[in-house]
Amino acid sequence: MADTEFNARGVRIERFLRSVTRAGQVSIKDGRLELLTSYGREIDSAPVQSVRASKPWFVDGDQAMATVNGTRYRLTLGQQDPAKPSGSGAASRFLDAVRSARGHARKG
Repeated sequence: MADTEFNARGVRIERFLRSVTRAGQVSIKDGRLELLTSYGREIDSAPVQSVRASKPWFVDGDQAMATVNGTRYRLTLGQQDPAKPSGSGAASRFLDAVRSARGHARKG
């Protein structure tokens, strides 16, 4: 599994309602989730098997919640392209990629 299963740039990453970065990157590659700053510095990473990811029921936008190494992050995806309407599905693609990567890790 050498290719990237999910990659989003321009992601707002928040921890405890404090912004970590407004233009970060979320990547799932080789069964591992990485949260990176806009400069490519790692914020956090973990095997997908240990990551909990969900879509918050209380927001309308393209957001997802991810718990990585016990730390809860709110990811606002899809904001990097103003031409796309909010709710363009980036959060759903992220959640699908996490589920898919978990399935591949179990089979391998």
